[in-house]
Amino acid sequence: MSKPAALVSLHQALRKSFQSVENNQRVWRSVLLDCSPLMVSLGNLSEQSRALSNVHISNTPLRDFPDLEERLRFKLLQATDTVLGQLNDKMSSLQSVRDSISNQVSAVVQLYEQNADSLDLPTVTERSATAPSVSDMLEWLQDAERHYRQQFLRRKTLLQTLRAEDLSLLESAPKRWKSLESPSAENHITDTLCKVSFFTESQ
Repeated sequence: MSKPAALVSLHQALRKSFQSVENNQRVWRSVLLDCSPLMVSLGNLSEQSRALSNVHISNTPLRDFPDLEERLRFKLLQATDTVLGQLNDKMSSLQSVRDSISNQVSAVVQLYEQNADSLDLPTVTERSATAPSVSDMLEWLQDAERHYRQQFLRRKTLLQTLRAEDLSLLESAPKRWKSLESPSAENHITDTLCKVSFFTESQ
């Protein structure tokens, strides 16, 4: 493949990859927005379970209702399992985002490596008014891929520790989930997408 053809092909792959990152970033943010109320629900359900454990129903007027405590506990466990199931479904969506970005970035890096002999250093480091350098764009894509891979792994690991009967973990889950947010990394990706906007829109 001649140098111009190799560069044209690589630029096309880079455009496709950045468009994928932009689309997937929107999906990722939307899924995390959906997760927020579910995490709040987990915290609320764990508080209700804790309150139920602290109340001696046998010492209240409700003692006349047989098996009330067991039935309430069962309902709370059931509701908690439902929320955990919904969160696991959301993780499947986050995994799809991670996989999509990883596949795109892997493909463009592989294409670059296949054509590295046709692309000398001045070519891959050259910038223009409308296009960042190939080396910069490859680095930015790999940064984005690493961010979503790590974010997915941390959130998945957190959810895997949660059990409906483990109240202390459920109570701390909303704060722990929120602590995983990385606004600086997300802002960096948004800034990157701004930097390549002219490039991705040009053909």
